[in-house]
Amino acid sequence: MASKSSAPAIRRDWVSKTLAGALLGLTFALGSSGLLLHALQDAAPSARAQLAMWLVPPVWLGILSGSFLFRSGPRAWWWLGAANLAVFGALALTRLS
Repeated sequence: MASKSSAPAIRRDWVSKTLAGALLGLTFALGSSGLLLHALQDAAPSARAQLAMWLVPPVWLGILSGSFLFRSGPRAWWWLGAANLAVFGALALTRLS
């Protein structure tokens, strides 16, 4: 019988990773949706709205589930924050043009 000390301990930063994935994942998904709206300017308005709306949940949930692959909670916050800055920076640049 294996001793209890050989079992892997549960990481204590799962709350931080979950919050990073949920909050920053949502903002990233919304920014990606805005970029898609800008990219599909020639499409019919109703099709653009539907595509942008349906893009948000898979991107958000993908980031939320992927946030547990980071080594630590602060690393998840840093990388997802940088990704958000990149997406919203690109969105700001597209609005200028």
